[in-house]
Amino acid sequence: MIKFGVVFDHKDLLTWRSMKISKITILVLPAFLLAASCHKIEKISEIPSIKFTSFTIFDTTDILGNDLKGGRLRFTFEDGDGNVGLKTPSNDFADSTNLFFTLYRKTNGVLVTAPDDDPLYPSAYRIPYMERDGQDKVLKGTISVTFLYLFYESTDTIKYDFYIKDRDENESNVASTNEIVIARDGIYKK
Repeated sequence: MIKFGVVFDHKDLLTWRSMKISKITILVLPAFLLAASCHKIEKISEIPSIKFTSFTIFDTTDILGNDLKGGRLRFTFEDGDGNVGLKTPSNDFADSTNLFFTLYRKTNGVLVTAPDDDPLYPSAYRIPYMERDGQDKVLKGTISVTFLYLFYESTDTIKYDFYIKDRDENESNVASTNEIVIARDGIYKK
């Protein structure tokens, strides 16, 4: 015959008072954790805002094996209603540009606006579609854009002004890079 039993030490016995505390803890703790996990929805402007972070010049090779210079622009953004970025257009006639640049070239020691046919002028750029789930629609992040410079002179010094548009056509502030010497590798920071 097998006997089974539990031996309680008097210290381990649950008393009515400790059971009452346990019931309160079981009821209050989940409510507290739920309240603590909820965070206040951040409110910022529905007009996007951008800030220049850095521009890096580096040596690279294109897909055909040509040696050239590359540039990488990094900037931060935030948008209160989270409607930055465009979906891939379904036809060739859809406007798919939402990142805009103005190129300045240093000529005789002065930065002047470069013409649209300047070989260093950037192409049209599209920030891809972004969306947040849930009630908090605020989008914040860093965007990195790469440029390739095949035709440049060792003395070419440039600067970019740039801005973005959200899906409601709200334009951000205009941010600017530092002066950039294309032939000189390095990181240009604000």
